[in-house]
Amino acid sequence: MTDDLIGQVAIVTGASRGIGLATAALLAERGASVVLTSRDQAAAERAAATIPGGRAIGVAADVLDEDAARACVELTLARFGSIDILVNNAGRGATLRPLVDQSHADFNRTMDTNLWAPIFWSGLVWHAWMREHGGTIVNVSSLGALNTAANIAIYSASKAALLHITRHQALEMAPNVRVNAVAPGVVKTKLSERLWTEHGDAVVAGTPLGRLGEAEDVSPVIAFLVSDAARWITGETILIDGGALLIGTF
Repeated sequence: MTDDLIGQVAIVTGASRGIGLATAALLAERGASVVLTSRDQAAAERAAATIPGGRAIGVAADVLDEDAARACVELTLARFGSIDILVNNAGRGATLRPLVDQSHADFNRTMDTNLWAPIFWSGLVWHAWMREHGGTIVNVSSLGALNTAANIAIYSASKAALLHITRHQALEMAPNVRVNAVAPGVVKTKLSERLWTEHGDAVVAGTPLGRLGEAEDVSPVIAFLVSDAARWITGETILIDGGALLIGTF
């Protein structure tokens, strides 16, 4: 078994920064060609340009724009010839409001981004390549899927549903495609910026390992899951939270 990804081709959604960019960079370092998506073409290209080796390209594709998603898949196949890895990383953060103050529009946008988009993109790569040739998918969920905290209920519910979807995908796509999830705790990214800037001390106090997460704490786990070193793992979720769930905060 090996963790190298030489000759593999990956799409990482929401990869202009944070966990997505760190993951794309590590996959490329291990030998994969990588397509980084972002809602903005310039941002996608800037992110891809930070990855050495000439094996990364940036593509504008809002994960909820189905035409853009199809075009991204088609471009990936035309440019690189396969789609062996999909990392469903793009997400919408918590609105930090109680349930009684949530709007239907925020609910829909959160559920569409955090749940429907991974379902849709997984279906695209399945039909375009993986059903016949095999592959691996990783869905990026959250610690919020596994606990409760005030003012993040809709976000947490979307991420909890994503874990359940991951198990269904793993069952339905077997044996040629493996599907797993990661559930990061509070990581210092733009997506969770309000949480860690306003409540960072409380988060650290409730984390046995004594610090906030970094994107580079998550990317190696994703890289492991998409590699042959994880070839007998599917339908699982790996929690990456510095031990926070042991205490139950955030």
